[in-house]
Amino acid sequence: MSSQTIPNLMRAAVLRDVSRGFAVEEIRTPRPKEGEILIQVSACGMCHSDLHVLGGAISFPTPCVLGHEVAGVVVEIGPHNEHTTLKVGDRVAGAFLMPCGQCESCAAGRDDLCSNFFSLNRLKGQLYDGNTRLFSRDGEPIWMYSMGGLAEYCVIPTTSAAKLPDGVDPVAGAILGCAAMTAYGAVRRGADLRHGEDVAVVATGGVGSNVIQIARAFGARRVIAIDISDEKLTDAMGLGATHAVNSATTDVREAVFDITEGRGVDVAFEVLGRPETWLTALDALRDGGRMVPIGLGAGIQKAEVEINRTVRRSQSIIGSYGARTRLDLPEVVRMAASGVIDYRHIVSRRFSLDEVAEGYDLLHHGKIRGRAVVDLSL
Repeated sequence: MSSQTIPNLMRAAVLRDVSRGFAVEEIRTPRPKEGEILIQVSACGMCHSDLHVLGGAISFPTPCVLGHEVAGVVVEIGPHNEHTTLKVGDRVAGAFLMPCGQCESCAAGRDDLCSNFFSLNRLKGQLYDGNTRLFSRDGEPIWMYSMGGLAEYCVIPTTSAAKLPDGVDPVAGAILGCAAMTAYGAVRRGADLRHGEDVAVVATGGVGSNVIQIARAFGARRVIAIDISDEKLTDAMGLGATHAVNSATTDVREAVFDITEGRGVDVAFEVLGRPETWLTALDALRDGGRMVPIGLGAGIQKAEVEINRTVRRSQSIIGSYGARTRLDLPEVVRMAASGVIDYRHIVSRRFSLDEVAEGYDLLHHGKIRGRAVVDLSL
């Protein structure tokens, strides 16, 4: 069922060759199948992990449409959606991690480990019937990175969409499905943060900014923001960080241990996916502390870990990828609607679909504070 006449064609940012980057093309408008919805996209967030696909560091089939955190309006509901409460006309946020709801991990509630998401979508750009929903005007398959949100319309499995209440910004709200949900998963699931614990956040971009806010909401005593940009550190203090350390000019371990009275932090979140930021996070840890890496590396990267210190000091490294979408995305939306997550101020730049290449170039060069979004109204 649909609420409007859906056009046969739409505009999308298509990546055909990593050497040439994005080109905005007119392609066929997708239609939802079983357990899926079609949304008219209001905005799509621009995430650092997209850069790995754009640069060819993470292999992904082409041609493809990227964009994995979206907000929009439901315009069509596919068949066999009897158990969803979503209706045509609802505003929703879509999460990048789209659980199939059928595999062993999903049955156990571990949406973050959905085997079909990784084997079909992340490796092949397909949805769970083994097909894409995107095609060129001539019928050529175009592969989907998550839902392929850098487009005027996109198909989302119902399992990965949450209704946005009135008052949530339909453009800035796009970041809830990755930047905010990934941060929530790291704090709530990965770290299992306890009230009164001390935290360090290494890299304070879109995800790191949300980790800061959510850690404070969960009762962290000290939140130490660590970055190489004084501007980003100023933003971090405005979002609730209690201390800021510029790792380009300061010895992080010395500064963190001074702030924490010689103990180090209980939890260090690593949000960039680089070997050097792994070491920074590990250097900030106290005895018995937990390091929670969130950032994806560019291709296959390795970080050194000091074996004896990890063993003797009983330190843990707990990877965190996204969150448990069906449980956690509605909670992230609630926190945003109630003002606990200040998502609006994290969105610092808005680009039109025609400006998408410019936006990702700025992101690549570290020129985006917080998060940028592609605003489909521009």
